[in-house]
Amino acid sequence: MRGKKYLDYIINPLELLRTKKVLHVNPTVSPNRSTPVHPKITLYEYDTENSSCINITNIDETYPSLTSLKNSWINIDGLRKEDVDKVCSHFGIHQLIAEDILSIGQRPKMDELNGIIFCLLNMLYFNEKISAVETEQVSIVLGKNFVISFQEDETRDVFNSLREKLNIAGSKVRMSGADFLFYTLIDLIVDSYYLVMEKMGDKIELLEEDILRNSNTRTLARISMLRKEMIVLKRSIAPVRELVNGILRSGSSLIEDKTEKYFKDVYDHIIQANDLAENYRDMMMNLHDLYLNNVNLKMNEVMKVMAVVTCLLAPATVIGGIFGMNFEQIPLLHNHWGFFISVSAMLLIPLAMLWIFRKRGWF
Repeated sequence: MRGKKYLDYIINPLELLRTKKVLHVNPTVSPNRSTPVHPKITLYEYDTENSSCINITNIDETYPSLTSLKNSWINIDGLRKEDVDKVCSHFGIHQLIAEDILSIGQRPKMDELNGIIFCLLNMLYFNEKISAVETEQVSIVLGKNFVISFQEDETRDVFNSLREKLNIAGSKVRMSGADFLFYTLIDLIVDSYYLVMEKMGDKIELLEEDILRNSNTRTLARISMLRKEMIVLKRSIAPVRELVNGILRSGSSLIEDKTEKYFKDVYDHIIQANDLAENYRDMMMNLHDLYLNNVNLKMNEVMKVMAVVTCLLAPATVIGGIFGMNFEQIPLLHNHWGFFISVSAMLLIPLAMLWIFRKRGWF
């Protein structure tokens, strides 16, 4: 019963499920995503003078954005295959891109097909309740005068600041084209990575203090959990560097020359985020080594104490063994003070040994 309790303490079934989710990703498998009944579709249209936000119930209402003179941002929260197919068909988005939008577990990437720039990357959140990094796959399509973003979850994103800027006359977004809107979406996602890494950094610092104070099986479980979250973090951040670099090297007419400098700034940010993720990964490896060293140090302390106790009991064992032999003539055997002399020797010799051990710095 105690053995089972010990195993349950170390091996958490939820941790095993988390491991399977983190390490086993197969984008070729048909997605098992819950299909929303009514996806949330928002259409933002703006130019230097006016801006409007419309909540749409029918995907067909977005079609006029293709020929509109204003810049348009179509944000679709909740993915349904029929809606994605309709949008892709009308806006000239290749079928391969439509498949990537509907897939699950794709590696962040960038493609340019049929005069369309497509980016797929992960939006990261840190769940404080379970201390886990959660991902949401976001697909962004840039065309002439329009940007379409596809999100899986309608309850949260990091685009609120952009929505506020679209309502401010004279803002940089309002004064620029769709390519700047495209940059802003990517930039907000990249900036959110730092918020998640800040939370991870706090967890790592607390874990380091806990390891120094008390290293036990619970600490080892926390190390294992954080290492898995670092895998999620690294897998989501590292490919974004190639994504932004691909946009810079594409030479697409959709990206104006004056906007390229902003993508270079995002490129610098993602390099810094990637380096920070590498540092956290190294810190986790160091914490694992620190845990093992602390465990070994405790074991050495225990072994040293046991060795000292064994050495201190050795004289008493020897003396008791000598006087316990079955000989008729043993010194002090019939002496009145023999017992007291032997007991005194059993006490004094260990005390002398303790003094010698202490003087030599053995403990």
